[in-house]
Amino acid sequence: MKSYQLTDWLPTTKKEVELRKWDELDVILFSGDAYIDHPSFGAAVIGRLLEAEGLKVAIVPQPNWRDDLRDFKKLGRPRLFFGVSGGAMDSMINHYTANKRLRSNDAYTPDGKAGMRPDRVSIVYSNILKDLFPDVPVVLGGIEASLRRVTHYDYWDDRLHQSILLDSRADLLIYGMGEQPLKQLVAELKAGKDFNQLLAIPQTAYLADKPATNEKDIVLYSHEECLSDKLKQAKNFRIVEEQSNMVHAARIIQTYGEKAVVINPPYPPMSEQEIDASFDLPYTRLPHPKYKQKTIPAFEMIKFSVNMHRGCFGGCAFCTISAHQGKFIASRSKESILKEVRAVTEMPDFKGYISDLGGPSANMYQMKGRDESICEKCRRPSCIHPHICKNLNIDHQPLLDIYKAVDRLPSIKKSFIGSGIRYDMLLHRNDDERLNRASDEYTREVILNHVSGRLKVAPEHTSDKVLNYMRKPSFEQFHAFKRIFDKLNKENNLRQQLIPYFISSHPGCSELDMAELAVAMKKIDFKLEQIQDFTPSPMTLATEIYYTGYHPYTLEKVYTARTKEQKLAQRQFFFWYDRNYRPQIEKSLKRLKREDLLKRLYN
Repeated sequence: MKSYQLTDWLPTTKKEVELRKWDELDVILFSGDAYIDHPSFGAAVIGRLLEAEGLKVAIVPQPNWRDDLRDFKKLGRPRLFFGVSGGAMDSMINHYTANKRLRSNDAYTPDGKAGMRPDRVSIVYSNILKDLFPDVPVVLGGIEASLRRVTHYDYWDDRLHQSILLDSRADLLIYGMGEQPLKQLVAELKAGKDFNQLLAIPQTAYLADKPATNEKDIVLYSHEECLSDKLKQAKNFRIVEEQSNMVHAARIIQTYGEKAVVINPPYPPMSEQEIDASFDLPYTRLPHPKYKQKTIPAFEMIKFSVNMHRGCFGGCAFCTISAHQGKFIASRSKESILKEVRAVTEMPDFKGYISDLGGPSANMYQMKGRDESICEKCRRPSCIHPHICKNLNIDHQPLLDIYKAVDRLPSIKKSFIGSGIRYDMLLHRNDDERLNRASDEYTREVILNHVSGRLKVAPEHTSDKVLNYMRKPSFEQFHAFKRIFDKLNKENNLRQQLIPYFISSHPGCSELDMAELAVAMKKIDFKLEQIQDFTPSPMTLATEIYYTGYHPYTLEKVYTARTKEQKLAQRQFFFWYDRNYRPQIEKSLKRLKREDLLKRLYN
């Protein structure tokens, strides 16, 4: 096991800065999360990247915003800028349940303690820094800022909010995964440019007086127009989603009174060399020593896992991954992955088990278009819905090679796949039989050798109508995958479980759809564990339908459960097997005039 000195982490206090004999900092990062020096946590990635660029960097994790603000003052004024991130999770989703109840814990805080960050962290931290150091630029990043770069619906206030750039008073917003824009930002600052000259960096957004536009720009409906017309907000969303996932995107402009937010097109996906460089930075892979004797739940969950790629081309209607990471897959090299696995084996308490060799979706590693010139013209937000694109190369062989290489390492007893698997890609039949054989071998390999007793999959619903709104495959595909899973378990005398995820109250889902879900679950004797009520988070298709009542791509009106009563009426059907729910379920089915479902549910 490798031993570390305090100076192996980025400094978090004045004393730690002095240990490095620095008399000035170039950048100070403020994060809503505890500081875990690991590539799964954004503040560590950005800090290490800036360090690799030759800058003196410090991190202030979870500063106290309630007192005299000493945490914001203690490291003084940086030479270049402050960086602000809400953390690895949106602060409002981190704080509140789907019913808007305050959560009692925070997985990204020592001992899971709640209340260590404010609501809307990015806005609060940025405004404090702007008040204390008005002349020092503030750069916003992270998922909270990324998903709020234009006019967006806020579920917790139940109204439209303007771009976070206005509310935070930040000078620049980096959206998506920040390494590429940040490297260019640093290069231009080193070249002597001022912040007000940094207007053309891809994957950034900034606030300006109404800028001059050209024929290639897309001007959205203004914030004021969206406030008065929900249909215009729906139309805006389609443009933002499509442009965020295009190879050659346009610059997007949205006005707010006399001001305008300008969003530059994203960078192309990171090359293998670029993503390797990010994961190969000198992380300790451990929480900062200040948290000694404390447990950080989010770290415990991922400390023996390895992330193999970024991006997801599933485009699920309720998911923020493609909005933040994009639909194009950026994959690490096999060498970089094996290097990290070896680093994991040297960590304290490692017992020989890798908890996850995965990514946003476990089985998208190295997948991309066969003819990338076709991808360059594509506007589809999903490569696999409503059908799997014929141009998509869904070769599972590279994944199989990595799994086998990892399992051959002497320190590894077993590696598991904890990330979600897209079984629709495994079941898909290609014209190329080699790809079909690789898919079948991958399915067998995962089920027999990489399941820790329970394999999690995400059908999300049983109604094909609802699944179409979700951009998910037919429930028949779940049945087909379950048959394979059960057959392999029986043949190999295994007692593994298939654990499906389901969502209630998703746009397009009715009470009757949930009743039929309950009947379908009884038929296969599933008592559900992994369930959730739909929570509208900014910049997802489902959230825009929830708020506007329109589907942004078809402009059809779509029913959505909105009141607490409507949501509970749907959620109860998850618990069809619980005698405490039976009286209310019986009452609901009689009201719906569906005694036939009542008989099928309770004989």
